This record gives sequence, structure tokens and C-alpha cells, in this order.
Amino acid sequence: MTFLFQEWSELVLRWFHVIAGIAWIGSSFYFIALDLSLKQNKNLPDKAHGEAWQVHGGGFYHLVKYLVAPSKLPSELTWFKWEAYATWVSGFALLALIYYAGAELYMIDIVKYDLEKYEAVIISLLGIIFGWLIYDFICRISLKTNVYVLICSIFILITVMSWVYSQIFSYRGAFMQIGTVLGTIMVANVLMIIIPGQKKVVSSLLANDTPNPIHGAIAKQRSLHNNYLTLPVIFIMISNHYPLIYATEYSWLIISIILIIGALIRHFFNIKHTGAKPPYWVCFPIIILASLIFYISDLGKPQLPKIKNTASLIEKIPENTLLNAKEIIISKCSMCHAREPAWDNMKNAPKLVNLETTADIINNIESIHKQSVLSYAMPPGNISFLEDNERSLINQLYLSIHNLKNY
Repeated sequence: MTFLFQEWSELVLRWFHVIAGIAWIGSSFYFIALDLSLKQNKNLPDKAHGEAWQVHGGGFYHLVKYLVAPSKLPSELTWFKWEAYATWVSGFALLALIYYAGAELYMIDIVKYDLEKYEAVIISLLGIIFGWLIYDFICRISLKTNVYVLICSIFILITVMSWVYSQIFSYRGAFMQIGTVLGTIMVANVLMIIIPGQKKVVSSLLANDTPNPIHGAIAKQRSLHNNYLTLPVIFIMISNHYPLIYATEYSWLIISIILIIGALIRHFFNIKHTGAKPPYWVCFPIIILASLIFYISDLGKPQLPKIKNTASLIEKIPENTLLNAKEIIISKCSMCHAREPAWDNMKNAPKLVNLETTADIINNIESIHKQSVLSYAMPPGNISFLEDNERSLINQLYLSIHNLKNY
């Protein structure tokens, strides 16, 4: 019953996080597209910046944008902020529920640093705060400077943080840490910059004062940053299910490349929304960068000794291969992956995958191979000290079974 409650709690929280994220990202993408599609018209109302006509759901919409505000505010204004706040709150709750509560499994890599649980959580929280403060500082001093200098500065900040956390945390923990930093930057832009600026504009209008246009310029800058950071954050969110991406030695570099790919994809759609010819040229650097990710993901996986005479494995699984791999898997994996796990506070095996018998191991060999041989995903944080020569023996068993199936 406890296991079911935990699983359902995590599922419902994930569902809420995805729902909130869809609402926030959807509105963000829509307003960026709307802003870029605005057209000038001599018949526009006073102080209007542009207009757009749209059709959806069997009706037509006439939208007009004011850079500051119209001369008279309507009685009701729709504020787009709760979607962002709900996304961050639910995301941080997931981080605390999974990564902080299970820091010894998902964040700490005792081969790198044998941190205490509370130390890992503090380092994570400090990194989240540090990331926002440095990003905000860079934006404030760069508002009137070259936009490319600003972009490069932010890119360097995220790349350096990715590398630093990959040296401190497990690969999985470092990947999620940077995703959290990026998500926090995006939400903090809404909470601490965009919404306060809009409220100042509204207050000025209600007081019959002329609003300062700087608030609109800053809000547009931060909103555009959020637009370009969205796709990398989504990638990091879903990468949790693909250890070949996050559990490699160069996962920090993969994050940097994804930042560039995400920006290129958003650039394509942003240009398209203006009505100009879409920049199809972005396909070429995206393909090149994606290929680079494939290469460095493979390069960063555990470097195991080469297997000799694999042809002899086709006929049958050598007895010593099976016994050696079985002994390693049971001793290094079944403390958690057992019908009655020996790990404290663990009532059921993760994903209900048991690795206690020969049948268990053979039936799950594909997952074992992906998690422990093709990446460093398992054991989490290498908590049971699975060494490269032991991964190599697991690899021999996988090759034996794989060849037999093909035979």
C-alpha cells in the first residue's frame, strides 16, 4: 500500500507539473508568435504599436498591442503568471521528493565526493540561487550593450555551471541540477522582472502619470530569453528517461550543445512568425550538432576492455560468463532490485525490476546493459562500486545472450 501511495503521489505531481508547463509554455510561445506577427496600420488606435488578425475555432480575432498601455485601461486585465509559478512549484516539489529525499541515489556519487545528504541539498540550493543572481547581474549590466555579448555571457555561465556540477554530483544529478537552474531563471524572470514591471506601468496609468517605457524593454528582453531557454529545459526534463544522454562523462557538454540547438529551433519559428522566409539553413547546424551529441555520448560512456573471441559466444553462454556476471549483478544490484530490498526505507524494487535469479537477469539483460554498460546510470551514484572490469563481464553476458537470440 505504501509503495502504491508513493508511486501515485509522484505520478500525480508529475502530471500536474506537465499540465502547468504546457499552460505556461503554450502561452509563452503564443505571445512571442503574436508579437512577431504584428503589422503596422495607419488606422491603429492612438499609442498602438501593431495589430494582428487571427482565425481559430470558427471565429476571427483582432488583436492590438500597446507598447506601454492604452490611454484608458479596461476594468479587467488578464495576467499570465500563475502558469509559470505553478510549473516551478510543482517542479521543485518533484526535485525535493525524488532527488533531495533520495540524494544518496540520485545526486551523490561517492567516487567523486562522498557527500552527506544535507550537503548535497545545500550545494544544489546554493547553485540555484547563484545561477539566478549571476544571470540577473549579467542582464542588468548588458541591457544597453551588444546583445551577442549578453548571449555569450549567459551561455558561458550555464556551460561552466554544468561542468562544475558534473564534477560534484552524479551525472544524473548534475543534469537535473542545470535543468532546475534554467527553470528557476525563467520563472524568476516572470516573478521578479516582468510582472513587477507591468504592475509599475499599471500603477503609473492609474495615477495619470506617463509610464516609463524601460519596463517594457526589460520585460521583452527577459521574455525572449525564456522563449529561447524553453526547449533546452524540456529536453533536460525528458532526458531523465535516457541514461545514454545524461549518464556519460561529457553530459555537461551535451547540455551546452542542446542550448544551441534549442536556440536554432526557436530562431526558425520566430523568423517564420514574422512572415519572412523561414531560415531553413538552421537544419544543417542542427544536424551537425545532433551528430556531435551522438558521438560524445558514445565517447563518454564507460570505457570497457575489449571482448576477445566473441564469435565463440554464439553457440552458447559460457558457464563462467554467466556465473561471473550473475555474481556481480546480485552483489552490486540486488540490494535494491530484490523482492525484499535490503536498502533502508525501500519497500519494493525500483520499477519492480528484480535481479535475484538467473531468470531475472536474463529477462532484464537489455535494461541492465543500457543502465550499467552503455552509461553510468546504474548503480545510482555508483554507490555499490561497480568497476569497469565488472561492467565488462556484464557486457560479455549481454553479448552472449544477444548473439544467441540472433542465432
